Amino acid sequence: MTAAPEAPRETARTTLDKAAGENFPVAPFFLPRAWRDDLMAVYGFARLVDDIGDGDLAPGGADARSLGVAPEHADDPLVLLDAFEADLNRVFDPAGAVPRHPLLRALRPTVRRRSLSPEPFLGLIAANRQDQLVRRYETWDDLVAYCELSADTVGRMVLQITGTSSPERIRRSDAVCTALQIVEHLQDVAEDLARDRVYLPAEDLKLFRVTEADLAAPTANASVRALIAYESRRAHDLLDEGTALVGSVHGRLRLLLAGFVGGGRAALAAIAAAGHDVLPGPPKAAKAHVLRETGLVLRRARRKG
Repeated sequence: MTAAPEAPRETARTTLDKAAGENFPVAPFFLPRAWRDDLMAVYGFARLVDDIGDGDLAPGGADARSLGVAPEHADDPLVLLDAFEADLNRVFDPAGAVPRHPLLRALRPTVRRRSLSPEPFLGLIAANRQDQLVRRYETWDDLVAYCELSADTVGRMVLQITGTSSPERIRRSDAVCTALQIVEHLQDVAEDLARDRVYLPAEDLKLFRVTEADLAAPTANASVRALIAYESRRAHDLLDEGTALVGSVHGRLRLLLAGFVGGGRAALAAIAAAGHDVLPGPPKAAKAHVLRETGLVLRRARRKG
């Protein structure tokens, strides 16, 4: 009986530990401690929402218990997302009850300190609800609209936390975040298909004469490789559109945002180096390559600044 209260804290730590495996730096050491703490609080929320939507919660049901979800519904993402949203509402209600989940309790001081709005957080929950109901996307615009919920919201949170939000920076940030989400979809084609999800637009599958059976193969044929190259160019164009965001800020934040852009560029280079064959597994960029790309982004920002 005495071990039960520790389980939620242990699963929360497991969730936060996933930051090291992301394509981009979440809260690197060079940032001020206050920023790092707040970015990790937001990351914990975002990672847990995605884990609920993907069915990747830690075994044992501790997260469901934290949220007050009955054991018979502990594996139902929609029930868990509803409970998580109800708990999120406690974060934004200063006179209300304390949030039940430890990651949301950790988020509450960040929300108050940075005067964060609930909309980006609700957007992430909506994106994961959409994942349970929408398994295919007909057009590029449909996919981009999904990325607005699942990725752009995170960039907006970063701008709010660092006190640098403006309409132009939001526009550039949205382009970068959508690009990073597209890159992740390209890396994870096989994994997503195993979950009965396809994030490659159906109109593009038809254009390149690619079937879902082609995506289920151990390695990519020429048509699949051409399709991945096509979507990679689109993601690259979005990164180019958003790169000016880096030069619009200064100091340590510039380094952080350069890391986001550099990480995306390095991931795209890794996909290209694999011959655009993403089916055997996600092509990953070496840390040295990410650092090189980040340095190039910084140099461009200084020249334009």
